[in-house]
Amino acid sequence: MISSQTAEHYKWGEDCDGWILASGSDLLIIEERMPANTKEVRHYHAKARQFFYVLSGSLTMELDGVSQTVPARSGINVPANSPHQARNDSESEVIFLVVSTPTSRGDRHDAPAL
Repeated sequence: MISSQTAEHYKWGEDCDGWILASGSDLLIIEERMPANTKEVRHYHAKARQFFYVLSGSLTMELDGVSQTVPARSGINVPANSPHQARNDSESEVIFLVVSTPTSRGDRHDAPAL
């Protein structure tokens, strides 16, 4: 059994939190928290495809130059080699799951900002 209370914790981006729920070469599942008005660096993964599923709040995902709002209990697919940037444009925190297959560890490449 694992939860964000027992999982390995890490900090990323602009004071964001992450918890590793499952990890292996073929799969990575993480829970992440973004405070209000934060963002990550625009990037892509050469091998990993990802699925972002919002648990609470509202996530803005820029994918290949198009921004979409992903509300709670909804998700978005991010194919491999697709530049993307997760943002929290709201005044409340957003909590979401990221499922990557294969793992995205060591497969992150910065992409030009828009």
